[in-house]
Amino acid sequence: MKTRLVSAPLVRQAADGWLIFAFQDEPVLVPGADPVSRRLARMLKDWRARHGFNGRLHQVAVIPAWDALPARAVILAGLGKKKDFHIARLGQAAAAAARTLRKHRLASLAVSLRPPERPAELTPERYAETLTAALHYGHYAFTRYLSDDEDGPEQRLPDLVLADAPRSAALARRVADTAAASGILKEVRDLANLPANEAPPAAIADAARALARKHRVSCRVLDKAALQRKGCRALLAVGRGSRHEPRVILLSYPGTQRKQKPVVLVGKTITFDTGGISIKSGKGMEWMKYDKCGGMAVLAAVLMAARLRLPRPVIGMLAAAENMPGGDATRPGDIVRAYSGKTIEILNTDAEGRLVLADALALAAEYKPAAIVDLATLTGASIVALGHVLSAVMGNSPDIVEQLRRAGETTGERLWPLPLLPEYDEDIKGAFSDLKNIGDRGAGTIIGGTFLRHFVPESIPWAHLDIANTAYEESAKPYCPAGPTLFGARLLVEWLRQL
Repeated sequence: MKTRLVSAPLVRQAADGWLIFAFQDEPVLVPGADPVSRRLARMLKDWRARHGFNGRLHQVAVIPAWDALPARAVILAGLGKKKDFHIARLGQAAAAAARTLRKHRLASLAVSLRPPERPAELTPERYAETLTAALHYGHYAFTRYLSDDEDGPEQRLPDLVLADAPRSAALARRVADTAAASGILKEVRDLANLPANEAPPAAIADAARALARKHRVSCRVLDKAALQRKGCRALLAVGRGSRHEPRVILLSYPGTQRKQKPVVLVGKTITFDTGGISIKSGKGMEWMKYDKCGGMAVLAAVLMAARLRLPRPVIGMLAAAENMPGGDATRPGDIVRAYSGKTIEILNTDAEGRLVLADALALAAEYKPAAIVDLATLTGASIVALGHVLSAVMGNSPDIVEQLRRAGETTGERLWPLPLLPEYDEDIKGAFSDLKNIGDRGAGTIIGGTFLRHFVPESIPWAHLDIANTAYEESAKPYCPAGPTLFGARLLVEWLRQL
């Protein structure tokens, strides 16, 4: 996708499509009093009256322009009710429009950076960044395994014209950076979409190495022998039932200010999760190829940080294993000594994510970082608590939790803080070990975070994002196909940028 910033208004752009957003049950406002603007306003008013377009969220209409306008068509995208507006809704509306562009094979799109009803908090920079990222996100399709894809396996992104743009080097740089970062997200999304038979831990490590080399990030991989020497027995316990050996993948971006303390990002990367001996039910288990999405978001975030040349050094750690019920699999009741020295009784082998993270977090602490943030598809309880709208965030530092929440408000990846009170520790105190890997009395998402807290020194600010409810979509939505969302990747980059 080629992107151009032009100062001329939208109605002067010769493009296949003009994108206009509309609030629900509100008139569609068109800037300008010139003949083309008046003609466009009449067309939109007539179309809404005839076809029942009311601007509800995710609603998209394509209006043929015939010879009345310089564009072939006008794309109307609904934002929902004005009182409920959030930047996440703008992103979803733009992504839904991109899905429509793909369907209609439009080669170019123009959109105004100064629409009449742009919320005041959205500067042209934020508006342009949101639109650019959303159009890339919505246009994505994973077609590698389709023998006959009518939609076109490599359909090119439409060229984008951002009209009514102020003359600003900062704006141009932000748009170029967003487009480049979106390209990285696509590469990692393709990796995240691979099925478990093609993406065991070793293959994920190879792919991460290749991407790191391409984007000038250093990469080191700890194999099973190295993990055994270190004593990462909690992580190794998860992979014992699989013939595919675990890996820890270490990515390092030195930052432009190398003397700063690094931030360590840790991602749960379970390449497939059967539940192990505590096996899951068969229904829906195929979606467990996306139990690696925490690691995929971390991989994308580190690569994007390098592409954007952020000041802060960043280390990414992907704790990769496959959880299978093989002959050597860990049994309920087994006790292991984690890398930190703490012992864990594994009462449920399907609570495996916290085991791989226990060792990864302890390894992360050895970098003496400024902060640690982990992302994990950790608990189904997060779906019960928050549905599929927000993800849970918790940690040992209110400051870092609030920083991440604010970053999510900026990118549209919204977080909701949950408490980690000392009272929850009683639920994971072991009878035969220091800790047990599940609790007894509900609060599943909080218990997962409580367990992880024991593997991070109190002196290091740490936050845990449980993205089990937002990491992937089990069915196509108007704004994205089924599959991984890479929730958290853009949020982490925005947080790093603010640091």
